Amino acid sequence: MGLEEYKGVYIFAQQVDKKLSSIAFELIGKGKDLAKDLGTDVTAVLLGSGIKGLADELGEYGADKVIVVDDPSLETYMTEPYAQALTAVINEFKPEIMLVGATAIGRDLGPTVSARVATGLTADCTQLDIGDFPLEPKEGVEQKHNQLLMTRPAFGGNTIATIACPNNRPQMATVRPGVMQKLPKEAGRKAEVIDFDAKIEKNNRFVEIQEIVKSVVTTKNIMDAKILVSGGRGVGSKENFKLLEDLAEAIGGTVSCSRAVVENGWQPQDLQVGQTGKTVRPQVYFAIGISGAIQHVAGMEESDIIIAINKDEDAPIFDVADYGVVGDLNKIVPQLTEQIKAAMAAKA
Repeated sequence: MGLEEYKGVYIFAQQVDKKLSSIAFELIGKGKDLAKDLGTDVTAVLLGSGIKGLADELGEYGADKVIVVDDPSLETYMTEPYAQALTAVINEFKPEIMLVGATAIGRDLGPTVSARVATGLTADCTQLDIGDFPLEPKEGVEQKHNQLLMTRPAFGGNTIATIACPNNRPQMATVRPGVMQKLPKEAGRKAEVIDFDAKIEKNNRFVEIQEIVKSVVTTKNIMDAKILVSGGRGVGSKENFKLLEDLAEAIGGTVSCSRAVVENGWQPQDLQVGQTGKTVRPQVYFAIGISGAIQHVAGMEESDIIIAINKDEDAPIFDVADYGVVGDLNKIVPQLTEQIKAAMAAKA
């Protein structure tokens, strides 16, 4: 493999029902940072059927080029045709870096494609940088420069691993949604659009979709919330979450929770924050009855303001909180809710 042949930062621009997923814009934003360090540009790979019109939106969010594979077999996501298409793009254009969102689609597509192009893949990354590998010079070991350093939690979130792929290209990673920041939309900005025929061939790995059933989501997307009122095991019961719901309603926020709450069946998994849940960046994050295990903190530490309420003054959550209240949440949360309601009423 001639590594010098591989150039550019590429991102998989996921779309569902001809609507671009937020992770596509997040990957472009991070891709621009990486491309700046490498002196190259960012290319979005757009796969689907009847989706060429989405290329303009990718350009407005920072993509320099958009490779469009428009094929009827890509109408609905299926592993085989999508894997064929992305593999063909990589083999033809030879990107140095290929980023895929760690969504349900990306976690299926990324490993399949990496195996077909004979490279490694680091899954569920929370940080990406350009640097030297090994990180520190070692006697007898060549230190390679301008490598993609892929950082991800390991061993249940108890340690952080930085991984590189110095001997194969492209360097591939799936990236956790909500971790990277998208760039502001620049209306009218154009990307170079390249139509590409991936020559997708039907084989015995194709599946036949009998029926698509779309469920109605009744929970709010916590990744979009500006204020989150999050509860942990310390809330005590499913019924006690009514205290948090009242506070969220008073302040215009959304309820979320820790992994322990989901495991106890108190709240649905869609509301889980943390390493095995969602990564959030609200303006205000209330951590109520949450101890602050590293797995949870990994999903909310980028919040603008963190307010912790816990009866244990030694709880790790206070190490990351901007404001902390030590005490019984059953007394503090109702009082806080009433104070907020009174302030809102006075303001009105």
